[in-house]
Amino acid sequence: MQKSYSNSVGNKFYQKVGSLFFAVAMVDGSVHTKEIEKLKTLVREKWLRLDDMEDEYGTDAAFQIEIVFDWLLENERTSAECLADFTEFYQEHKSIFSNKVKSLIFETASAIANSFSGKNKTELILLGKLQLLFQSK
Repeated sequence: MQKSYSNSVGNKFYQKVGSLFFAVAMVDGSVHTKEIEKLKTLVREKWLRLDDMEDEYGTDAAFQIEIVFDWLLENERTSAECLADFTEFYQEHKSIFSNKVKSLIFETASAIANSFSGKNKTELILLGKLQLLFQSK
């Protein structure tokens, strides 16, 4: 991620990405354990290396992805609400979304969708919307 933003925007970035990943997992009406496991694995394998930003507690800000995902699960948010939340943030802060970051987001979203019995129709539609969003000017 490009470092032309404040820490508050950076933390919000990770929170909104967590919201998107929740939208992907929840799009078929439920979140499966394998989707949660895949998310946690990818946060550790890919997202922790993205930058060295920390949250207000001195923890790697990438963990905000998991924290928000878990909160959304407990608070029964819908996939549509979470996708809209991410989309709004993306449109307001396009400059912090490099091609590398967009690629990592899409790769992670696809892996979550594929983690439980392959991608279904609703997951494919959501991934298509994400692709279109990233291609928009």
